[in-house]
Amino acid sequence: MTRAMIESEIVKELASMAGWRFENGAISRRFSFNRYMTGIEFVEAVAAEAEAEDHHPDMLVRYADVTVFCATHSKGGVTEKDFALARAVDRIAAQYQAE
Repeated sequence: MTRAMIESEIVKELASMAGWRFENGAISRRFSFNRYMTGIEFVEAVAAEAEAEDHHPDMLVRYADVTVFCATHSKGGVTEKDFALARAVDRIAAQYQAE
């Protein structure tokens, strides 16, 4: 069963993930795109992956910037599922040439 990780575990896992940070009970990363619609296409691709995994991040769109927040609300924190989704988000971002 998935459990919420303690902060030291989260920090250790984040060390290998460029751009991601831990705050307010979630891991997050901001992605910048060259056009608004590219950011929206990225959001749609992340949403499709999240739906397939039945694990849904919060996403904030500000013009061509998209911030993705991963936390497992039912477990009260960050779990391995969040790191798996974050890695998938990174793969998707690479397809859209995120900065």
